Amino acid sequence: MDGDGKGLARTRVRPYPNDMTDLLRACSRGDHEAAEKLMTPLIYGELRRMAAARLRAERLDHTLQPTELVNEAYLRIFDRADILWMNRAQFFAIAANMMRRILVDQARKRRRKKRGAGIIRVDLGRAADLPCRRTPDIVALDDALNDLAAMDPRKAAIVELHFFGGLSVAETAEVLSCSTATVTRHWRMAKAWLGRELGEDHQRDA
Repeated sequence: MDGDGKGLARTRVRPYPNDMTDLLRACSRGDHEAAEKLMTPLIYGELRRMAAARLRAERLDHTLQPTELVNEAYLRIFDRADILWMNRAQFFAIAANMMRRILVDQARKRRRKKRGAGIIRVDLGRAADLPCRRTPDIVALDDALNDLAAMDPRKAAIVELHFFGGLSVAETAEVLSCSTATVTRHWRMAKAWLGRELGEDHQRDA
């Protein structure tokens, strides 16, 4: 959220070897050795930092540790044959999406077992400066993002990449093939929309 998101907690993507894109494209062709080569200490460490940041944004208890979240996300990523890999920014964005899905799935299972128990809450008020009266749980945020995606897929993708994926404005623009100005403008609008939706939901619960 460059110029707009001083309070946004995000993972900075570090430089990677020039052959990372080649390895990703080899993965798209079904090269299993390439997938193994991707998990260098640098890349694994970045994924672990991303996972740790995601878990720090959660409120209340959760059972996953950063290493477990990374391993589960990695298995889900390379279990899919429909991903056409392009570059490292896309890789980390998809990894962030998988981590989000794992945490949401876990939260929904807990909710089914005992309604209202073990809800995972996200500190969006601090991390993304959203004007919510209360801290929303991750399921409420996921539902809101799904609603946003139905109305405006690009804005939802920017939230996924920029907030959840920890990508910079430039990296988000690279993945979405648009300008940084477009990312910044849409991020502001998406943030305001989520703030209204989540704020209204919690006001009704009060």
